[in-house]
Amino acid sequence: MDQTQNNTNPLPAIRLGDVVYQVPEPGVPRRVSARSSAVEVMTDLHRVPAATIPAGMNLDDARQAMILRGVRMLLVTDDRRAVKGLVTASDLLGEQPVMVAQNRAVAVADLTIADIMTRVDAVEAFALRDVLNAHVGDVVSALRLLGRQHALVVEPGEAGLPAHIRGVFSASQIARQLGIPPFVGEVARTFAEIEAAIGA
Repeated sequence: MDQTQNNTNPLPAIRLGDVVYQVPEPGVPRRVSARSSAVEVMTDLHRVPAATIPAGMNLDDARQAMILRGVRMLLVTDDRRAVKGLVTASDLLGEQPVMVAQNRAVAVADLTIADIMTRVDAVEAFALRDVLNAHVGDVVSALRLLGRQHALVVEPGEAGLPAHIRGVFSASQIARQLGIPPFVGEVARTFAEIEAAIGA
């Protein structure tokens, strides 16, 4: 078949000499710099299953889910995979549960994720088309301006279908990929260390 008729360009074939196959390195994300492509630090939900929990889960079970999955943010979803919000380790471990419980005159143990999550209409997100043209330093600057350690990446759905979450940015993952030792701290210190590492 004439390749010019269907506007394709066949890939050129090469002959192999000595080669080895690539072995995945789980838990060892690729090192990046401020000028690396932003997608290098995005958790791509086409490749990694989203970490989700239901809104009715209690706080202790949610903390356990984070530990088991090795994440510091969970998407809160319903049984139709619709995202209702998100919850972070800071939400679970900070003062918010105690304040909510006091305001409602209930025990913290009686709260569910729905009581403390950030609702989806208040969640910061970036468009995938913008992320594809951005650098790691751009993502760090955006997260710092938002005062958040996490942000979602969204791409439009096909005709008539809702948009879907394609990826997640995490300040702690960016720090790991920049070679900053693991830490747990407030947002300001997190970004001070990241920006020092990238020379921002």
